[in-house]
Amino acid sequence: MIRIDNLYAGEKPAENNEVFSTLFQNETVKIESIRSSLRTPGQLYDQDYDEWVLLLEGEAKLEITDEIRTMRSGDYLFLPKHTIHKVLTTSKDALWLAVFSS
Repeated sequence: MIRIDNLYAGEKPAENNEVFSTLFQNETVKIESIRSSLRTPGQLYDQDYDEWVLLLEGEAKLEITDEIRTMRSGDYLFLPKHTIHKVLTTSKDALWLAVFSS
């Protein structure tokens, strides 16, 4: 069945939380929307897959392999698998589009 959905209609996170929604997934690719409202650092990631992420709305500060990076609406980046990273803080309206591939 073909269905139309809306990326902006997702659930808003409580303060200092994130909401992850899978938009598409098959054997090799997963696409997620992530809504963030982080005031304190999130989880440390060391993933077994590549990640490409686009910040659609808001601002975010990340730590990637011990280097602090700031992202604003429209910024995107590629994280090869096993790149140690975490989101330190986000604005309350941060909306990400993430593509994971194996």
